[in-house]
Amino acid sequence: MCGIVGYIGTKQAAPIILDGLSRLEYRGYDSAGMAVFDGKKIDIQKSAGRLKILENLTRGGESMPGVCGIGHTRWATHGAPSDANAHPHFNKAETIAVVHNGIIENYLQLRKKLTGKGYQFVSETDTEVLAHLLDYYYRGNPLETVTKVLHRVEGSYALGIMFADCPDQIFAARKDSPLIVGENEDGCFIASDVPAILKYTRKVYYVDNHEVVRLRADHMHFYTVDEEEIEKEAVTIDWDANAAEKAGYEHFMLKEMYEQPKTISDTLTPRVKGKDVVIEELNMTDDELREIKKLHIVACGSAYHAGMTGKYVLEGLARIPVEVDLASEFRYRDPILEEGAMVIVISQSGETADTLAALREAKSRGFRVLGIVNVVGSSIAREADNVMYTWAGPEIAVATTKAYSAQLIALYLLAMKLGKARGKISDKLFASLLTDLRRLPDQIELLLNNKLRIQKFANRYIGAKDIFFIGRGIDYAISLEGSLKLKEISYIHSEAYAAGELKHGTISLIEEGTLVAAVSTQPDLYAKTISNMVEVKARGAFVLAVTCEGNKEIEKAADYVIYIPETNPYFANSLAIIPLQLFGYYVAVGKGCDVDKPRNLAKSVTVE
Repeated sequence: MCGIVGYIGTKQAAPIILDGLSRLEYRGYDSAGMAVFDGKKIDIQKSAGRLKILENLTRGGESMPGVCGIGHTRWATHGAPSDANAHPHFNKAETIAVVHNGIIENYLQLRKKLTGKGYQFVSETDTEVLAHLLDYYYRGNPLETVTKVLHRVEGSYALGIMFADCPDQIFAARKDSPLIVGENEDGCFIASDVPAILKYTRKVYYVDNHEVVRLRADHMHFYTVDEEEIEKEAVTIDWDANAAEKAGYEHFMLKEMYEQPKTISDTLTPRVKGKDVVIEELNMTDDELREIKKLHIVACGSAYHAGMTGKYVLEGLARIPVEVDLASEFRYRDPILEEGAMVIVISQSGETADTLAALREAKSRGFRVLGIVNVVGSSIAREADNVMYTWAGPEIAVATTKAYSAQLIALYLLAMKLGKARGKISDKLFASLLTDLRRLPDQIELLLNNKLRIQKFANRYIGAKDIFFIGRGIDYAISLEGSLKLKEISYIHSEAYAAGELKHGTISLIEEGTLVAAVSTQPDLYAKTISNMVEVKARGAFVLAVTCEGNKEIEKAADYVIYIPETNPYFANSLAIIPLQLFGYYVAVGKGCDVDKPRNLAKSVTVE
């Protein structure tokens, strides 16, 4: 959500900021703006709409000279998308400029106080409060001013701040919203995410909660909110820079779907050694693993759907009870965590606000937390007791594909490790599971190469109003993710239901021509799912089935069948999700939707 880029150095700032913001477009936004010190004053240009409007307004940054600036892409929270609500925000004298990601929770009280002091507001945003509050406390010392303001605001923030009195400095600060700073021989940078500045530097510092950074052209200093200077260690980003480019694909989403075989291999290889699964990041002995009495999986969106699959796999292979919670529910329901429980939080970005809050809730109660994340050095990675990285590389499309697939692999490995340690998996079954895991990348490659058949089928449903997904057990978890992929990028109303629940109300929605996608990959449930398919077909539905090779019986109940290669039923999600990803993608492409940046959505949800 939102994006921040800042630069101070020897080169023109505006083109660098625009370039950085363009690499954060995947995060979702509805307006964009920049502030650059032009040698005399801070010049601000901003506009509602796509970044292209700002680029045209500033002639690619050429009309905003200066070597010190900050920029922002906004995802609306307080106030509708508009020029006035776009960032940066000024104080009245236009001598202080602020960009902000996050939410200031006590902004109404602060706004009332400032209004009483004679300050006038020109936007509906919570961020403008910061600009005026900085002005209120400013007495010539910008660092002191920033820390005073941070002591008085509640909520979450990542900030970029400029003072006209100090044109050789930019200030950055962070609490609960992601922020990094970086440097090269030409200057220093701030950004919300690594792709924004990867073109310019691989040397970055992760800003922790309640930290302030003073950036100059040739160096930066880190402080606590009490102005105590601290030392930070740089991290070298080892991503391939080309990984953040489309590489000839029409969309990032399609590219990332095709990267799934490699992603799975990269997540598997370091942890499958010979005939064993070794998860060194757990830092737990087999005795300690046997002492775990219960697992709580907490996540949002697609990561939650991966967790749903994880429940079936962990309970089936490790015979350990598992609860799965939406992070936004977990943090507010006062969950009961029994002695011996371990909490697993799953997040692609490692910055998801609700998931991060759930992690902190669990840790505050003294429970071990395992983070399954993709972004090295992210907040969850730093704060969890142990971390399993998914090694998916940068994922740019808002709709996750490869990161989701990598999360599944991490959960499979964890289930096998726990199952073996607890004596629940025989050596014969363990060897068979390893064989099936190693085959997944090639099997996914085969499914991806079948895209034209799925594309032709998807073209029939470009005009659909409602589509339903059904399944049982793991197939229900697959249906949830397949439905989400379709709805978030095509804007078609789509729902997933546990197939056994059809008769409890849902079947009333089925009418002539309605598409029902039935996922049936669990052999023990084939007959039950087929009976559900017959039920909807009898009421006029057109039935698409996704099932395993050899399940020919399903053809009697389905109008169209997509077969996936044979694998262990616990791993079926990794294969069955591929045609559903492709289906959602091609429906969205056929409708002309902005596949990589769907409306109203953001890649990293860093506010509630």
